Amino acid sequence: MTMGFNVTLRNSMLDAITSRAGASAILRIYSGTRPATAGAETTILAQLTCNASAFAPASSSGVLTLNTITSQPSAAATGTATWFRIYAQNGTTHVLDGSVSTQAAGTGDLQLDSTSIVTGGTVAVTSATITAGNP
Repeated sequence: MTMGFNVTLRNSMLDAITSRAGASAILRIYSGTRPATAGAETTILAQLTCNASAFAPASSSGVLTLNTITSQPSAAATGTATWFRIYAQNGTTHVLDGSVSTQAAGTGDLQLDSTSIVTGGTVAVTSATITAGNP
C-alpha cells in the first residue's frame, strides 16, 4: 500500500533538498536512459549553475520550485535531453535526479525550451518543480 504524508511533513522533506543543494547548485542535463538514482551518468549535454539560492525559499503544498536559471551557452554535446541531475556546488554531492521535457509537453520535472541540444548552443530552463505527492 502507498503511504500518504501530511503537507507539513511533505514540505519539510522537500526543504531538505534545498539544504543539501546549498548555494549555486550544479544542474547537469543528459541524454540516454536515466540510470537508477545516483547511478552512472550517461552523455552529459549541458551543465548550468543554479542561482545562489537554487530553490524557492520554502516548498508549498508539497511542491518545491527551482528558482530561475539564466540561459547559458553551455551545451557540451549534441543530443536529446531526457533526464537531469542536481549536485551541490562542489559538483560531486548528489542531490536528486529527474525527468526532462519541453514546456509544451509539460511532463518533465525539468522543462526546457527545447530538448534538442546542440554543442555550443544555449540551454534555456523554463521551469522545474519537484513534488512530494500523495496518492
